[in-house]
Amino acid sequence: MKPIAIVLLSGGLDSATAAAQAIADGYTVIALSLDYGQRHVRELLAAKQIAIHLGIQEHFTLDVNLAQWGGSSLTDETITVPLEGVQSDVIPNTYVPGRNTVFLATALSLAEAKNAAAIYLGINAVDYSGYPDCRPAYLEAYQHLATLSSKAGLAGNAPKLMAPLVMDSKADIVRRAMQLDVPIAQTWSCYQGESEPCGLCDSCRIRDRALIEAGCIELATAIGQALHNTL
Repeated sequence: MKPIAIVLLSGGLDSATAAAQAIADGYTVIALSLDYGQRHVRELLAAKQIAIHLGIQEHFTLDVNLAQWGGSSLTDETITVPLEGVQSDVIPNTYVPGRNTVFLATALSLAEAKNAAAIYLGINAVDYSGYPDCRPAYLEAYQHLATLSSKAGLAGNAPKLMAPLVMDSKADIVRRAMQLDVPIAQTWSCYQGESEPCGLCDSCRIRDRALIEAGCIELATAIGQALHNTL
C-alpha cells in the first residue's frame, strides 16, 4: 500500500505542481483546500478541476473564515490589491496574516487522522512577494512544532513537511509542471476574481514572467504577452 500525503491545494500553479510531485514521489494524495474568506472562489473551483485531472480521490474543502478580521487585501475588499508591480524588500498588503500557519495546522490535523506520512505544500522562497511564511526557516520551525504537538509526533511518526518547490525559480516550477502533466491552463493565480486573469497583480506578473521564460507564452495573459513583445 502506498503511503499517504496530504497536499494543500489552493488551485494555483505551485500547489498543483506540488500535488503532482507528491503523486510522482509514490504517495496516495489527499487534497485539502481552504476557503479562508478570499476575494473570490475561482481558485477553489480550479482546485476541484486539478484534483480531478490528477486522479485525486479524496479532496476536502474546509471553511476557515479569516476575512472576519481582515488585515489583507485578499480578505478585505475595502483594501485595494496593488497593481504597480512587485516591490523589493516590501511585504505587500496581499499577505494574509497567519494564513500558512492556519493552513498547516489543519493539514497536520488531517494528516494525523489519516495516518499520512507527509504534507506537501507549494511554498516558494525565490520568485514570490516576500511573505514571511514562505521561507525554509519557517518550514523548519513548523516541522519541529509538528513533532511536538501531535500524538504521531510523540511516537516518532510526525508527518514530514515537504516543499519541493521552495528553492525553485518560478520558471523552473512551470517546467516541472509541464513534465508532471499539470493542467497549467486550469490553475488560477490571479488575486482578482474576474473571468480572466488581470495580468497586473503581483501574482499575475510573477506567473506571466515565468510562463514566458519557460516558453509557454501562449498561457500568459494578454498583458504579459504584449510586454514580452516589447522587449
